Amino acid sequence: MSGAADVERVYSAMEEAAGLLDITVSREKVRPALEAYHEVLADAVVVFSMASGRYATELDFSISVPAEAGDPYRVALAEGLTPRTDHPVGRLLADTQEHCPVSMFAFDGEITGGFKKTYAFFPTKDLPSAAKLAGIPSMPDSVRENAGLFARYGLDKVQMTSIDYNKKTVNLYFSEMSPDILGPGAVRSMIRDMGLQETGEVGLTFARRSFSVYPTLNWESGRIERLCFAVISRDPTLAPAERDEDLAKFSTYAHNAPYAYAGEARTLVYGLTLTPHEEYYKLGSYYQISDIQRKLLKAFDSLND
Repeated sequence: MSGAADVERVYSAMEEAAGLLDITVSREKVRPALEAYHEVLADAVVVFSMASGRYATELDFSISVPAEAGDPYRVALAEGLTPRTDHPVGRLLADTQEHCPVSMFAFDGEITGGFKKTYAFFPTKDLPSAAKLAGIPSMPDSVRENAGLFARYGLDKVQMTSIDYNKKTVNLYFSEMSPDILGPGAVRSMIRDMGLQETGEVGLTFARRSFSVYPTLNWESGRIERLCFAVISRDPTLAPAERDEDLAKFSTYAHNAPYAYAGEARTLVYGLTLTPHEEYYKLGSYYQISDIQRKLLKAFDSLND
């Protein structure tokens, strides 16, 4: 299949996903982002993600990019997908590559607004600590200020980072966590120490299944903006949203989102997100998947049998 055909295929799937939520894709914002990576779309991991509550009118897309395809922020600037900025957020991905080996990239966009975010994945055998990442010159001081707090709760090895250029925030995705870290007592204590909305028994049960935990930080203060617990599963009923309207949307999306891997059940990634003032859930459906997600599914299915 040609690169142009892959662009059309992924774009059509995006329109199908958006239609399930009554959202319209902005062709002029989205197509240029897909076309910039038309040569790698066939083998990319592609995820379409929604959320509950006041975020229910949004749909994001995420696409992986091989390291050899180049820094996606530079590509976004070259293609006019995002404006240049003098803020440190514009230097962070380049600085990260100078201080840590990067095995893969990804970028996010919103279907109504286009490009907004990049990811840097680190080699599984050389995962940096939050303390090491804090030494990157353009990294927010809030990473250094919270490194001790993260370490106290066993959040040490960082699988990847993401940078949101519109909101000017950074996420650290922690992995390789022991089960004790995700127990109800530890999660309650962690949330309290981070100054975030406490969750109930349903949320605590959900958090225990997490394969990744990621806080959101910024350059303006030392506070933690959000904390998300991510769960990968093929169960289309996992997200316990509170409102009936949200539950209906999650159910419709989880059961009907497009996917391109024949002979397998739809692979989903859920997120419980806590801020200082609210709790909400996210749901991503993998349109294209890789062996990494298959291995995660197998590992976490065995833990939760």
